[in-house]
Amino acid sequence: MDAVRWADGERPRLDRPVVIAAFEGWNDAGDAATLAAGWLAARWAPSPLADIDPEEFFDFTATRPRVQLDDDGERTIEWPANSFTVGAGSGMDTVVLLGTEPQLRWRSFCAQVVGVADAIGARLVLTLGALLAEVPHDRPTPMVGTATDEAVIERLELTRSTYEGPTGIVGVLHDACARAGLASASLWAAVPAYVPGAPSPKAALALVERSAEVLGVAVTATDLEIAAAAYERQVSEVVAEDEDMTDYVGRLAERFDNGEEESEA
Repeated sequence: MDAVRWADGERPRLDRPVVIAAFEGWNDAGDAATLAAGWLAARWAPSPLADIDPEEFFDFTATRPRVQLDDDGERTIEWPANSFTVGAGSGMDTVVLLGTEPQLRWRSFCAQVVGVADAIGARLVLTLGALLAEVPHDRPTPMVGTATDEAVIERLELTRSTYEGPTGIVGVLHDACARAGLASASLWAAVPAYVPGAPSPKAALALVERSAEVLGVAVTATDLEIAAAAYERQVSEVVAEDEDMTDYVGRLAERFDNGEEESEA
């Protein structure tokens, strides 16, 4: 774990935590996965645990660092981050890894993540993702929960992943977990493909609620519920201005109501 930097210079002692991970980028349609992970981390009064040095894993001409000015006008450089925080407000130690999908050395990067999970005695790595799909915005967000280990599938009431095709850092991380004998699972929310650029608090809410079920904890996400209702209302207003779009969304809603919606993860 040469690239891992522990917040206090040493590994903490945690009680078999769950690691929740989400990454900006290809696996984060509507920013839903990172919104959900960030919301969960904030709820559990997080403290810094560790981060992964970005030097080996990012093309800084593609994901550029940013110059910031502090209150005294001093310049600092903010680098692309993949940071672990830990909180215990859920009644258990819960670690959240929130960051950005790297451009380089994915297998080495995932080895760093698995190394942290192993060092803290994690019992499960739970990744959050979101994908664009032909789903209506005014129906419940379709969710898929997958794993490859039969014991995890049965215990968490998930399904076996049957996806074939291009993958992101999430897929590579699950492969690394499996090779290391570390239990892992993945939750995916579907975001309407006709709203590709807007953040989706509705999908984030669905991920938060399903994550809470997996963890066996209760959450009250009033702020996300309000934001999700506003999102649905605003998208409905935009759709109503275009007759073709109205017809298209109507067909999606009919398919959904007939149980024909599909999403893959």
